[in-house]
Amino acid sequence: MKTWKVTLAAPLVAGLALSTGCVTKKVFRNTISEQDQKIDTVQTGVEANERRVKDLDSMTKQEVGRLDQKADAAKSRGDEAFRKAETAEKLAMGKVLWEVTLTNDQVKFGLNEDKIPEESRAILDDLASRVKSFNKTVYVEVQGHTDATGGDTYNMSLGQKRAEAVRRYLNENDEIPLHLITAISYGKSKPVSDNGTRQGRAQNRRVVIRILE
Repeated sequence: MKTWKVTLAAPLVAGLALSTGCVTKKVFRNTISEQDQKIDTVQTGVEANERRVKDLDSMTKQEVGRLDQKADAAKSRGDEAFRKAETAEKLAMGKVLWEVTLTNDQVKFGLNEDKIPEESRAILDDLASRVKSFNKTVYVEVQGHTDATGGDTYNMSLGQKRAEAVRRYLNENDEIPLHLITAISYGKSKPVSDNGTRQGRAQNRRVVIRILE
């Protein structure tokens, strides 16, 4: 009887041992698989973070470049404003030697136009000759004036364009240095005639040139 029990127990123990081994391997494989998944998840997250960092770095460089361009443009505008202010200061301190008003009949600025016609250039050439006849440095202030057609902002811009047109002409055609000429606009703020009539509006479209020490 004892022999039979021993004989029966041996296969049972062996089976249990084999069964335990199979369970252990299965658990091990599952554990490894889970760890692989975790590692893959972490790796994916790291790669995503790297992409975000690269994208952020690229965006930062683009923004820095854009700001640098704006800073350069602002500096350029600031330098130009300083030069104009410096010239304006000299003009404000200078003594007016004489003043010439070029009416619409003399420098015919059409409605909404800022180009100097051929027939008006002789007047500017004569004025430039007189300026260059001085034996000392003088400054030229060119004022642009408009009629009341249109809004304030538009007329300020148009007046500036007209003054700049005269300034360019005196420089390019009569060789008066640009740093001696300043162009300013009064728009429609200083009329000399009634803007309610066609003739009055034509008189208000004018350029005033002042020569200062």
